[in-house]
Amino acid sequence: MTYYILKIVVSAAVVVAVSELAKRSSFIGGLVASLPMVSVLAICWLYGETRDAQKVAALSWSIFWLVLPSLTFFAALAVLLRMKWSFAQSLSASLLITGASYAVMVGILKGLGVRL
Repeated sequence: MTYYILKIVVSAAVVVAVSELAKRSSFIGGLVASLPMVSVLAICWLYGETRDAQKVAALSWSIFWLVLPSLTFFAALAVLLRMKWSFAQSLSASLLITGASYAVMVGILKGLGVRL
């Protein structure tokens, strides 16, 4: 149980740090948020729990391919907010666009024989 509490505290601290940094500087907040911290944490937690390098490799491979469609979220959100859409509308539409992008990417990868 202590291990899970540690995972929650460390993971939450990363999110809080990014939001606090972003209040001071959107560049610094963006820089820290763009670092693969969530991925690194997940990889570390997975390896620490399983000691299975193949599971870590599989997770890393999936992350690699799924980063591309996740980028549509940030582009769509920025464009929609600049078009004066409300925050809620922009966030919702960006999430839908991202979901569609994931579906397209998974379909493309499946067609190419890439297993995630």
